[in-house]
Amino acid sequence: MNLDRDYILNLAKEILLIPSPSGYTKNISKRIELEADKYELNYERTKKGNTIITFPGKSDYIVGLSVHVDTLGAMVRSISANGEIKFTTIGGPIWPTLDGEYCSIVTRDNKTYTGTFLSTSPAIHVFKDAKTKKRDPENMYVRIDEVVKTKEDVTKLGIEVGNFIIVDPKTVITESGFVKSRFLDDKINVASIFGLIKYLKENNITPKYNLKFIISTYEEVGHGASFIPELDEMIAVDMGCIGDDLTCTEYDVSICPKDSSGPYDYELTNKLVKVAKDNKISHAIDIYPYYGSDVSAAIRGGNDFKGALLGPGVHASHGMERTHVKGIENTIKLLLNYLI
Repeated sequence: MNLDRDYILNLAKEILLIPSPSGYTKNISKRIELEADKYELNYERTKKGNTIITFPGKSDYIVGLSVHVDTLGAMVRSISANGEIKFTTIGGPIWPTLDGEYCSIVTRDNKTYTGTFLSTSPAIHVFKDAKTKKRDPENMYVRIDEVVKTKEDVTKLGIEVGNFIIVDPKTVITESGFVKSRFLDDKINVASIFGLIKYLKENNITPKYNLKFIISTYEEVGHGASFIPELDEMIAVDMGCIGDDLTCTEYDVSICPKDSSGPYDYELTNKLVKVAKDNKISHAIDIYPYYGSDVSAAIRGGNDFKGALLGPGVHASHGMERTHVKGIENTIKLLLNYLI
């Protein structure tokens, strides 16, 4: 099974660099739809912004594969009298990792201004608690790279409450095959499913099932794929967890039988495990203690189908994330062997 590694990694890098915090995903959705056009696949955009791509199969049985393009981020909460920007979080980033990180603020008329996340005690030579002060939105702010001294100076730029704040993803792909970037969760798997699509198309393979590729846009805030009718199964292709008593590495595909939302479908999970074992695909089976997926949201939304969760092992989730191309490839191989 020869996957196009360069295609997958190049697409991953491109989409990782497109800003898309939950609620601000129109630009990346357009880019994803251009990729679907390349393979002459039909798709639709739902009212809430999810893109659903159809890949015809041999039977009427419908399998949904969900990935999400929305990421963590922030939003302008208020502007202080001296021109500092206070923010509210989008999703659940690890805020200490953002101290000193570059960002950009997008106004409603599409102007962009750069800035930096900082502690309110940012200088060791001035503040006694510079090392110890808690890093969270209450004790941090955004320093904008403009000559501003007052709240009025900032608002004259067009910056106001509700503007999105984009975090620099700092994407790097190393020669040793590591992909390190913020927001691998879950853009790395957007690239994975297109790697799968490319393989099917180039090898003239028709999958066993009708496939619906669900590109969701509000996963990080809990309701990404909450309503996806007419599926028999849905597999969330999301990041696998690494750490503590888990067995997954960055080189494996992780299969999750249970997360904080409860157990996934026992029969479907067992099928995926059997496919991984029968095809000698490097994998791990782990329970994620603090995790929810698009399948979780869909089940809560009242959908009636079997659900499962898998994906490449990602280290340092919601911080400075990293995975390896082997983990990405093992994820695609598991899906391909299950679907064909």
